Amino acid sequence: MAAVRADQRLSAMLDAHGCGGDLGLLLPDLLRKGADRLPFPGSGRTLERWRSLAAVAAHDLSLVKLFEGHTDALAILEELAPTSDGSAGAIPGCESGLWGTWCAEPPDARLMLVEQTRSSSTVSLRGRKAWCSGAHIATHAIVSCWNVAGEPCLAAVALDQPGVTITDDGWHAVGMAATRSVDVCFEDAEAIPVGRPGDYVGRPGFWQGGAGIAACWYGGTQGIAEMTRKACGSRPDAHRLAHLGAIDVALASAAAVLRETAAWIDAHPVADAQLRATRARSVCEGIATTVIAHAGRALGAAPLCRDARFARAMADLPVFIRQSHAERDLATLGGLLLDAEEAPWTL
Repeated sequence: MAAVRADQRLSAMLDAHGCGGDLGLLLPDLLRKGADRLPFPGSGRTLERWRSLAAVAAHDLSLVKLFEGHTDALAILEELAPTSDGSAGAIPGCESGLWGTWCAEPPDARLMLVEQTRSSSTVSLRGRKAWCSGAHIATHAIVSCWNVAGEPCLAAVALDQPGVTITDDGWHAVGMAATRSVDVCFEDAEAIPVGRPGDYVGRPGFWQGGAGIAACWYGGTQGIAEMTRKACGSRPDAHRLAHLGAIDVALASAAAVLRETAAWIDAHPVADAQLRATRARSVCEGIATTVIAHAGRALGAAPLCRDARFARAMADLPVFIRQSHAERDLATLGGLLLDAEEAPWTL
């Protein structure tokens, strides 16, 4: 008998909870059951990691936004803050906390890192951080910040301390509403530096993790596709079948790219994965847009108005994929292709 894959066990766990539940209850329960202990990117099991992310995304896109942020924080800590035994246990809360990864850098919200003393292992954070997904339930966060020399840094911060204020500002979305991605203010909050200045973007895991976001977009798209497939089964007219066929073509192409990208990352765990990650993200953004259009045209208004899970997924996914930089990403990809030493499209 074949062993049950980790993503299949995770899907069964989520199905047992049902849909539309309180993320503040569901996510900690997943963590208690060890569902967040995914293989790290580039470890030889990257596809297994992405399958788990996709499984959560197919269930609930707001949930995967917080789940991915938590697992990304664990991967960052593993890569940049190891102890002598090779773990990230030097960071308080690493083993038991619910982490956010808050590294957006809008021009109107900048967080500053101020060293306290030369002998201290902690720093102070001052300023405002925007787009803090899950701030209402997270216990800790990895935040991007800037030191007095103007260098980009990372810090790990506990959120249940004086000097941390979780606001209600900055989030009025209908799609992805449950993430509550608000602004958080820091006023001399104590934090621990993670890595050296520039390490966040410079490390191999940056683009490996960026490609993992594409797996989340794929999973959300897959969830919409599966709900569409089941609905089409009750009335399989030619038009619905044509839409379902177009959905299959889109998902199959994205799945192939994700598998190829995961295999490349595992074969080149310390290489720059920007080209592969940007390609995978762009492919998955494109097929998400395609599937949303075909699902809506295949099923009409009824499930958008009467099926809460379908309606929520169709509202969430367009917001989530806007984490892409759209034409800027395509322009970056084009530049990387011009610089490639080998022809990029041989079969």
